[in-house]
Amino acid sequence: MVASDLDRTLIYSSAALALGMPDAQAPRLLSIEVHESKPLSYMTEDAAVLLEKLGAEAVFVPTTTRTRKQYQRIQLPGPAPKYAICANGGHILVDGVSDRDWHQQVVRRLAEECAPLAEIRAYFTATTDLSWVRKHRVAEDLFAYLVVERERLPEKWLKRFGDWAEDRGWTVSLQGRKVYAVPKPLTKSAAMHEVARRCGATLTLAAGDSLLDADLLLAAERAWRPGHGELADTAWTAPHVDVLTERGVAAGEEILRRFRAAVAQHRASVPTQLNGSPAALPDPA
Repeated sequence: MVASDLDRTLIYSSAALALGMPDAQAPRLLSIEVHESKPLSYMTEDAAVLLEKLGAEAVFVPTTTRTRKQYQRIQLPGPAPKYAICANGGHILVDGVSDRDWHQQVVRRLAEECAPLAEIRAYFTATTDLSWVRKHRVAEDLFAYLVVERERLPEKWLKRFGDWAEDRGWTVSLQGRKVYAVPKPLTKSAAMHEVARRCGATLTLAAGDSLLDADLLLAAERAWRPGHGELADTAWTAPHVDVLTERGVAAGEEILRRFRAAVAQHRASVPTQLNGSPAALPDPA
Protein backbone atom coordinates (compact mmCIF):
# COMPACT_ATOMS: atom_id res chain seq x y z
CA MET A 1 0.00 0.00 0.00
CA VAL A 2 1.25 3.48 -0.91
CA ALA A 3 0.04 6.38 1.25
CA SER A 4 1.30 9.67 -0.14
CA ASP A 5 0.79 13.30 0.72
CA LEU A 6 -0.33 15.36 -2.27
CA ASP A 7 0.50 19.09 -2.15
CA ARG A 8 4.21 19.76 -2.60
CA THR A 9 4.84 16.00 -2.60
CA LEU A 10 3.10 14.65 -5.71
CA ILE A 11 1.27 17.75 -6.99
CA TYR A 12 2.47 21.36 -7.19
CA SER A 13 1.07 24.86 -7.57
CA SER A 14 2.76 27.11 -10.12
CA ALA A 15 4.61 28.83 -7.26
CA ALA A 16 5.99 25.52 -5.98
CA LEU A 17 7.14 23.94 -9.27
CA ALA A 18 10.80 24.97 -8.80
CA LEU A 19 11.61 24.89 -12.51
CA GLY A 20 15.24 25.88 -12.21
CA MET A 21 16.33 24.58 -15.59
CA PRO A 22 16.45 26.59 -18.86
CA ASP A 23 12.98 27.11 -20.30
CA ALA A 24 13.67 24.86 -23.29
CA GLN A 25 14.52 21.99 -20.92
CA ALA A 26 11.46 22.34 -18.65
CA PRO A 27 9.26 19.23 -18.40
CA ARG A 28 5.81 19.10 -19.95
CA LEU A 29 3.20 19.70 -17.26
CA LEU A 30 -0.28 18.28 -16.78
CA SER A 31 -2.92 20.32 -14.94
CA ILE A 32 -4.70 18.05 -12.46
CA GLU A 33 -6.70 20.62 -10.48
CA VAL A 34 -8.86 23.59 -11.46
CA HIS A 35 -10.23 26.08 -8.93
CA GLU A 36 -12.50 29.00 -9.78
CA SER A 37 -12.00 28.27 -13.49
CA LYS A 38 -8.20 28.49 -13.23
CA PRO A 39 -5.58 25.71 -13.23
CA LEU A 40 -4.18 25.34 -9.73
CA SER A 41 -2.05 22.20 -9.42
CA TYR A 42 0.26 20.30 -11.74
CA MET A 43 2.45 17.27 -12.13
CA THR A 44 4.80 16.40 -14.96
CA GLU A 45 3.39 14.27 -17.77
CA ASP A 46 5.97 11.61 -16.92
CA ALA A 47 4.79 11.64 -13.30
CA ALA A 48 1.21 11.17 -14.49
CA VAL A 49 2.25 8.04 -16.41
CA LEU A 50 4.13 6.71 -13.37
CA LEU A 51 1.14 7.30 -11.08
CA GLU A 52 -1.24 5.52 -13.44
CA LYS A 53 1.09 2.50 -13.53
CA LEU A 54 1.52 2.59 -9.74
CA GLY A 55 -2.26 2.47 -9.32
CA ALA A 56 -2.30 -0.84 -11.19
CA GLU A 57 0.53 -2.28 -9.10
CA ALA A 58 -0.40 -1.29 -5.55
CA VAL A 59 -3.20 0.17 -3.43
CA PHE A 60 -2.56 3.91 -3.86
CA VAL A 61 -4.06 6.04 -1.08
CA PRO A 62 -3.93 9.86 -1.44
CA THR A 63 -3.26 11.12 2.09
CA THR A 64 -3.87 14.82 2.57
CA THR A 65 -4.63 17.60 5.03
CA ARG A 66 -7.09 18.95 2.46
CA THR A 67 -10.80 18.88 3.22
CA ARG A 68 -12.95 16.47 1.27
CA LYS A 69 -14.19 19.30 -0.96
CA GLN A 70 -10.64 20.46 -1.71
CA TYR A 71 -9.50 16.89 -2.42
CA GLN A 72 -12.38 16.24 -4.80
CA ARG A 73 -11.20 19.07 -7.07
CA ILE A 74 -8.13 16.99 -7.93
CA GLN A 75 -8.30 14.71 -10.97
CA LEU A 76 -5.44 12.27 -10.59
CA PRO A 77 -4.39 10.15 -13.59
CA GLY A 78 -5.79 6.65 -13.78
CA PRO A 79 -8.79 5.09 -12.04
CA ALA A 80 -10.09 6.89 -8.94
CA PRO A 81 -8.42 5.45 -5.80
CA LYS A 82 -10.74 3.25 -3.75
CA TYR A 83 -9.42 4.80 -0.53
CA ALA A 84 -8.36 8.35 0.28
CA ILE A 85 -7.44 10.00 3.57
CA CYS A 86 -8.60 13.61 4.01
CA ALA A 87 -8.55 16.26 6.75
CA ASN A 88 -5.25 14.93 8.12
CA GLY A 89 -6.86 11.60 8.97
CA GLY A 90 -10.26 12.89 10.06
CA HIS A 91 -11.99 11.25 7.10
CA ILE A 92 -11.33 7.99 5.29
CA LEU A 93 -13.09 8.03 1.94
CA VAL A 94 -14.21 4.69 0.52
CA ASP A 95 -15.19 5.05 -3.13
CA GLY A 96 -15.51 8.78 -2.50
CA VAL A 97 -17.77 8.50 0.57
CA SER A 98 -16.62 9.22 4.13
CA ASP A 99 -16.59 6.23 6.48
CA ARG A 100 -18.98 7.34 9.22
CA ASP A 101 -17.70 4.98 11.92
CA TRP A 102 -14.10 6.11 11.45
CA HIS A 103 -15.04 9.79 11.55
CA GLN A 104 -17.12 9.39 14.71
CA GLN A 105 -14.27 7.53 16.39
CA VAL A 106 -11.92 10.41 15.56
CA VAL A 107 -14.36 13.05 16.85
CA ARG A 108 -14.78 11.20 20.17
CA ARG A 109 -11.04 10.98 20.69
CA LEU A 110 -10.50 14.68 19.99
CA ALA A 111 -13.22 15.60 22.49
CA GLU A 112 -11.54 13.47 25.15
CA GLU A 113 -7.92 14.52 24.62
CA CYS A 114 -7.75 18.10 23.28
CA ALA A 115 -8.94 21.60 23.98
CA PRO A 116 -12.00 22.42 21.83
CA LEU A 117 -11.65 23.99 18.41
CA ALA A 118 -13.56 27.04 19.65
CA GLU A 119 -10.68 27.83 22.01
CA ILE A 120 -8.20 27.84 19.13
CA ARG A 121 -10.43 30.09 17.07
CA ALA A 122 -10.82 32.50 20.00
CA TYR A 123 -7.02 32.71 20.28
CA PHE A 124 -6.77 33.56 16.59
CA THR A 125 -9.36 36.29 16.93
CA ALA A 126 -7.74 37.80 20.03
CA THR A 127 -4.09 37.75 18.94
CA THR A 128 -3.85 38.12 15.16
CA ASP A 129 -3.55 41.30 13.13
CA LEU A 130 -5.18 42.04 9.79
CA SER A 131 -1.89 43.51 8.62
CA TRP A 132 -0.52 39.98 8.21
CA VAL A 133 -3.56 37.66 8.28
CA ARG A 134 -5.59 37.32 5.09
CA LYS A 135 -8.09 34.63 6.11
CA HIS A 136 -9.25 32.55 9.07
CA ARG A 137 -10.44 29.07 8.07
CA VAL A 138 -11.96 26.02 9.79
CA ALA A 139 -11.56 22.65 8.08
CA GLU A 140 -14.26 20.00 8.49
CA ASP A 141 -14.92 21.23 12.09
CA LEU A 142 -11.71 19.39 13.01
CA PHE A 143 -8.87 21.92 12.80
CA ALA A 144 -8.16 25.54 11.89
CA TYR A 145 -5.67 27.49 9.86
CA LEU A 146 -4.69 31.02 8.92
CA VAL A 147 -3.72 32.27 5.46
CA VAL A 148 -0.99 34.82 6.15
CA GLU A 149 1.39 37.25 4.50
CA ARG A 150 4.46 35.10 5.13
CA GLU A 151 6.96 37.97 5.09
CA ARG A 152 4.92 39.86 7.70
CA LEU A 153 4.18 36.93 10.01
CA PRO A 154 5.68 37.77 13.45
CA GLU A 155 8.03 34.98 14.52
CA LYS A 156 7.35 35.74 18.19
CA TRP A 157 3.62 35.25 17.65
CA LEU A 158 4.19 31.90 15.96
CA LYS A 159 6.42 30.73 18.83
CA ARG A 160 3.95 31.87 21.50
CA PHE A 161 1.05 30.27 19.68
CA GLY A 162 2.97 27.00 19.28
CA ASP A 163 3.75 26.84 23.00
CA TRP A 164 0.17 27.76 23.96
CA ALA A 165 -1.32 25.15 21.61
CA GLU A 166 1.12 22.45 22.76
CA ASP A 167 -0.22 22.73 26.31
CA ARG A 168 -3.75 22.16 24.98
CA GLY A 169 -3.03 19.07 22.89
CA TRP A 170 -2.63 20.80 19.53
CA THR A 171 0.22 20.96 17.00
CA VAL A 172 1.15 24.10 15.03
CA SER A 173 2.69 23.89 11.56
CA LEU A 174 3.69 26.62 9.10
CA GLN A 175 3.32 25.50 5.48
CA GLY A 176 3.84 28.12 2.81
CA ARG A 177 1.28 30.85 3.50
CA LYS A 178 -0.74 28.77 5.96
CA VAL A 179 -0.43 28.38 9.73
CA TYR A 180 -2.18 25.16 10.75
CA ALA A 181 -3.46 24.27 14.21
CA VAL A 182 -4.22 20.54 14.33
CA PRO A 183 -5.21 18.36 17.31
CA LYS A 184 -2.38 15.95 18.16
CA PRO A 185 -4.53 12.79 17.87
CA LEU A 186 -5.67 13.84 14.36
CA THR A 187 -2.98 12.05 12.35
CA LYS A 188 -2.46 10.67 8.90
CA SER A 189 -0.68 7.65 10.37
CA ALA A 190 -3.72 6.42 12.32
CA ALA A 191 -5.85 6.54 9.18
CA MET A 192 -3.08 4.87 7.16
CA HIS A 193 -2.94 1.97 9.62
CA GLU A 194 -6.71 1.54 9.36
CA VAL A 195 -6.67 1.45 5.56
CA ALA A 196 -3.70 -0.95 5.60
CA ARG A 197 -5.67 -3.24 7.95
CA ARG A 198 -8.65 -3.21 5.62
CA CYS A 199 -6.47 -3.90 2.57
CA GLY A 200 -4.42 -6.62 4.21
CA ALA A 201 -1.33 -4.71 3.08
CA THR A 202 1.97 -6.55 3.48
CA LEU A 203 4.08 -3.43 2.92
CA THR A 204 3.36 0.25 3.57
CA LEU A 205 5.16 3.03 1.68
CA ALA A 206 4.75 6.76 2.26
CA ALA A 207 6.00 10.20 1.20
CA GLY A 208 5.51 13.73 2.46
CA ASP A 209 7.17 17.11 2.84
CA SER A 210 5.69 18.83 5.92
CA LEU A 211 5.79 18.42 9.69
CA LEU A 212 2.21 17.14 9.50
CA ASP A 213 3.58 14.25 7.39
CA ALA A 214 6.24 13.20 9.89
CA ASP A 215 4.00 10.73 11.72
CA LEU A 216 2.95 9.20 8.39
CA LEU A 217 6.55 8.68 7.31
CA LEU A 218 7.49 7.21 10.68
CA ALA A 219 4.56 4.77 10.56
CA ALA A 220 5.39 3.40 7.10
CA GLU A 221 7.90 0.65 6.52
CA ARG A 222 9.68 2.70 3.85
CA ALA A 223 9.31 6.42 3.18
CA TRP A 224 10.67 9.32 1.16
CA ARG A 225 10.79 13.07 1.54
CA PRO A 226 11.69 15.67 -1.10
CA GLY A 227 14.54 18.18 -0.91
CA HIS A 228 12.12 20.99 -0.04
CA GLY A 229 9.48 21.67 2.62
CA GLU A 230 9.32 21.84 6.40
CA LEU A 231 10.99 18.46 6.90
CA ALA A 232 13.89 19.47 4.67
CA ASP A 233 14.18 22.89 6.34
CA THR A 234 14.56 21.20 9.74
CA ALA A 235 16.79 18.38 8.39
CA TRP A 236 14.24 15.86 9.69
CA THR A 237 14.83 12.24 8.84
CA ALA A 238 14.64 8.68 10.19
CA PRO A 239 16.58 5.47 9.44
CA HIS A 240 13.97 4.14 6.98
CA VAL A 241 13.29 7.52 5.31
CA ASP A 242 15.16 8.28 2.09
CA VAL A 243 16.01 11.96 1.61
CA LEU A 244 15.80 13.06 -2.02
CA THR A 245 17.89 15.85 -3.52
CA GLU A 246 15.20 16.75 -6.06
CA ARG A 247 13.03 19.78 -5.34
CA GLY A 248 9.69 20.94 -6.69
CA VAL A 249 7.78 19.03 -9.34
CA ALA A 250 10.87 16.96 -10.20
CA ALA A 251 10.75 15.54 -6.67
CA GLY A 252 7.18 14.39 -7.23
CA GLU A 253 8.26 12.47 -10.30
CA GLU A 254 11.21 10.89 -8.49
CA ILE A 255 9.04 9.86 -5.52
CA LEU A 256 6.74 7.97 -7.89
CA ARG A 257 9.75 6.19 -9.43
CA ARG A 258 10.90 5.17 -5.94
CA PHE A 259 7.41 3.93 -5.05
CA ARG A 260 7.24 1.75 -8.17
CA ALA A 261 10.72 0.34 -7.62
CA ALA A 262 9.90 -0.54 -4.00
CA VAL A 263 6.63 -2.19 -5.03
CA ALA A 264 8.40 -4.22 -7.73
CA GLN A 265 11.08 -5.31 -5.26
CA HIS A 266 8.43 -6.37 -2.75
CA ARG A 267 6.42 -8.30 -5.32
CA ALA A 268 9.57 -10.13 -6.41
CA SER A 269 10.18 -11.20 -2.81
CA VAL A 270 6.66 -12.62 -2.30
CA PRO A 271 6.85 -16.43 -1.86
CA THR A 272 5.89 -18.33 -5.00
CA GLN A 273 3.21 -20.95 -5.30
CA LEU A 274 4.01 -24.55 -6.21
CA ASN A 275 3.51 -23.84 -9.90
CA GLY A 276 6.22 -21.17 -9.76
CA SER A 277 3.91 -18.17 -10.15
CA PRO A 278 3.85 -15.42 -7.51
CA ALA A 279 1.50 -15.99 -4.60
CA ALA A 280 -1.68 -13.98 -4.76
CA LEU A 281 -1.42 -10.53 -3.24
CA PRO A 282 -4.14 -9.24 -0.89
CA ASP A 283 -7.32 -8.06 -2.59
CA PRO A 284 -7.23 -4.22 -2.43
CA ALA A 285 -11.03 -4.16 -2.14
